Amino acid sequence: MIPAKTKGTSFMRIPNLLASKNGRLAAFFLLYVTEGIPLGFAATAVATRLRRLDVGPAEIGAFVGSFYLPWAFKWAFGPVIDVFASDWLGRRRGWILITQVLMALTLLSTVMLDLPQQLGLFTMILLVHNTFGAMQDVAIDALACSTLQDDERGLANGMMFAGANVGMMVGGSGVMFLSGYTGFQPTFFFVAACILAVTAFVVLPMKEAPSPVREWVGGSKLAQAGREMRIFAIDSFRSFLGSPGAFGGLLFALLPAGAMSLGLALQSNLAVELGMNDDEVALLGLWSSILGAAFCVIGGYWSDRWGRRRTLFIYLALMSVPVFYLMNELSRYGWIMPVNSNAENRPQVPAALLTALWIATLAYAVFQGLMYGARSAIMMDVTNPAVAATQFTAYMALMNLSISYSASWQGIAIEAWGYPTTMMVDGVFGLACLLILPWLRRAKDAGFADQLGPKRARRMATALGLLCMAWLPASLFSDVFGAAKPIAGTLFTVIFIASALFLLAGRAVLGRAGGQAARLGVWVAPLLILMHTRYYLNAIASGLPAGIDPGQFVVAAQTAMLGVAMLAAALLIFLGRRPWKEMLTQ
Repeated sequence: MIPAKTKGTSFMRIPNLLASKNGRLAAFFLLYVTEGIPLGFAATAVATRLRRLDVGPAEIGAFVGSFYLPWAFKWAFGPVIDVFASDWLGRRRGWILITQVLMALTLLSTVMLDLPQQLGLFTMILLVHNTFGAMQDVAIDALACSTLQDDERGLANGMMFAGANVGMMVGGSGVMFLSGYTGFQPTFFFVAACILAVTAFVVLPMKEAPSPVREWVGGSKLAQAGREMRIFAIDSFRSFLGSPGAFGGLLFALLPAGAMSLGLALQSNLAVELGMNDDEVALLGLWSSILGAAFCVIGGYWSDRWGRRRTLFIYLALMSVPVFYLMNELSRYGWIMPVNSNAENRPQVPAALLTALWIATLAYAVFQGLMYGARSAIMMDVTNPAVAATQFTAYMALMNLSISYSASWQGIAIEAWGYPTTMMVDGVFGLACLLILPWLRRAKDAGFADQLGPKRARRMATALGLLCMAWLPASLFSDVFGAAKPIAGTLFTVIFIASALFLLAGRAVLGRAGGQAARLGVWVAPLLILMHTRYYLNAIASGLPAGIDPGQFVVAAQTAMLGVAMLAAALLIFLGRRPWKEMLTQ
């Protein structure tokens, strides 16, 4: 603190943390705390509260999955944040300031909602809230890239992830502890106050260095943002498919980073069902966050010393161990299907099962922390420095997509298969990314681009086309999937989103060479994303005006969606036959 005098009044001036190395480390640590707070609030505090209100695991999984969804599309915010900036507020600081205030306001708007009756509206508002959180993340990362010195970035990266863990602890365990004294709804004010405290004491005093004058090519700022998004698409596409390491990074980012169940809503669901009160759930989350934060730094340090792929292989494999351990204990004590915490004649909870939950959760926090400390570093290794911001942001966005679909399918699977089977599938599927690790290295002879980029583009287009085509038999014979039907639906949602992104980026790369197929793909891509509304057709039909038959509407909508999937399949397969020589044009 620096004392100053103004008009005879003495006060403490809040320092500009960006002015010194320690200040920068502290600033980005605290900024990442504000990113972790809403995630911890949703995945731990709200998920626990909903389970106590007898909301099913599938609904809770969908809620947590939707909360992560904006982070999967944060790459789209980059050009907007770059173009629409204020020199007065600061190019990045202005966006951080605005988004943090909007995060607090959207959160406070949910205080009067009645849960679980208004869960749908609550989810929608928090989806908007987390969209502002994802925009903030892009602005914070951009500020870090332009502010941190080269010799600060490694430590700063560890500090950021540690800050996110602390934020999740505040939003999760902190809220759970506080709710025992104030009730649940007043804790919304606490979460908003924590975010605004960082705004007041960190963001407001910041003095961001002036940014270089941007090249302006005329037209509106919206048009400028559109041009930059097109450049982003081209750079990302070429970077992803330009080398074996980068292409391996794409597949790695789309797969779950190890077993995920003990880091999502499954763990808090179990804690409630096994009779833990809010303080006990909060204490479990507190120790998990502390261990996770500490081992983020340790994992990064060990990966620097002993090699990223070797250590990351060990970390990812170890993440399945506590999942398999708890799966075995649940099976041994017969705790298979979800149990209503308020149900009469509910089974007695063995003390050993509670102990197993503690052991598994804390062990998982250690291994997940180690993984987080090394994963970002290995993705940087395969990222082309010439398009680092573009490519790395896209990798991080795809990793958030994997979290979103994992939360969704696990919530469905718990109700269909029970806890042990869901955890077994999660533990095995989480090991799939180990098969990709050998690819995650920079080729010494080819660097970041080789001559096989066009071949990879053709193969990816064809593969996505065939997967879209599989939607026809999957939808016509959906009963074959049995209890796994909703999980198959989640898989196709990921396929449709990936296909939409490929069509959009492919059109940008191919230009006129893509012909009518590439031009039509731009219009089909949004329809592929809208395929997610197939889950809500009955709800939409119930709200239609009188005179429209709901049953006929649902049938017509399902038929139209089949047509969209088949059209997308045809376009992708056609694009798979193009030469894609434009991939080699820099």
